[in-house]
Amino acid sequence: MGATGSKLEKALGDQFPEGERYFGLENFGNTCYCNSVLQALYFCVPFREQLLEYYGNNKTTGDAEENLLTCLADLFSQITSQKKKTGVIAPKRFVQRLKKQNELFRSYMHQDAHEFLNFLLNELVDILEKEAQAAKSDQETSPPSDPGNVPKNGLANGTKKEPLVTWVHKNFQGILTNETRCLRCETVTARDETFFDLSLDIEQNSSITSCLKNFSSTETLNAEDKFFCDKCCSLQEAQKRMKIKKPPHILVIHLKRFKYIEQLGRNKKLSYRVVFPLELKLGNTVEDADVEYSLFAVVVHVGSGPNHGHYVSLVKSHNHWLFFDDENVEMIDESAVQTFFGSAQEYSSNTDHGYILFYESLGSGNGN
Repeated sequence: MGATGSKLEKALGDQFPEGERYFGLENFGNTCYCNSVLQALYFCVPFREQLLEYYGNNKTTGDAEENLLTCLADLFSQITSQKKKTGVIAPKRFVQRLKKQNELFRSYMHQDAHEFLNFLLNELVDILEKEAQAAKSDQETSPPSDPGNVPKNGLANGTKKEPLVTWVHKNFQGILTNETRCLRCETVTARDETFFDLSLDIEQNSSITSCLKNFSSTETLNAEDKFFCDKCCSLQEAQKRMKIKKPPHILVIHLKRFKYIEQLGRNKKLSYRVVFPLELKLGNTVEDADVEYSLFAVVVHVGSGPNHGHYVSLVKSHNHWLFFDDENVEMIDESAVQTFFGSAQEYSSNTDHGYILFYESLGSGNGN
């Protein structure tokens, strides 16, 4: 690795970003699904900074029990504090903790990077919420002090409880609105739901923009799918659509490349060519404001089937694109990102396809 490390340093030369570290992650037997997602999260600068701040604030307590959050913070802290600019780190404690926590990741089978990302973000939120609750009950039994990051209860008797917004929510959480309009009385029923990532159906030779359009296209509910309208008190034909009401700061898009094929009785990988732009405009939100995003990481699935293969990640850091493949890190040209769109023909030798895309909203003042 020493050689590739120095190669990367040579390639960047005096353009090597001040204070930045580019470290490969050791693979512990099919843990590439974990390594590729960890690299994407590490280069999600606001998330990294808040995690390190959390680590700094909590390291002093000393008696904190180990959990997935402390292991992740510890790993990120190890990377940032390396004397060398490049090299390899073994995320051993994190992987051990992950396997202990969730039996799904215990085997040496090929795992799904998207499932791992989902599990990780939800787990971090659970830990932060529990800590806030514990701090709150400590506070109620001790003299009043600075409330810090504790959720406020609207009413003294606790009937109105505002959900806690953690720094994980602040980065990744968006809100979708599910609107259903009764075609008889025109009443619109809207239901909000939160999301950490958007899972999009894909089609051959399409783009993220067209996938998003399909995601929020109007669907008619009729025949046996009729909608029960509260105003009409009966089943009625209706129109339904999903809209992004509040776009997240970090937009994570998961392309549904693994599809269950009835005739085959198993999952098949869709190698469709789906173009993902470096800059993405998100129209079609409730406010109809155009939100602009910039791509900073892609988790790529390499392989022709869903149950085997490999994961790598592409990351944009300080205007350079880097390719992370477990222990190896190298610089790539921005134009190389296009080679991961997918294949225009079904049978192609190209098996490297973008699977999870990470976009950061522009105008957020971050150094990437």
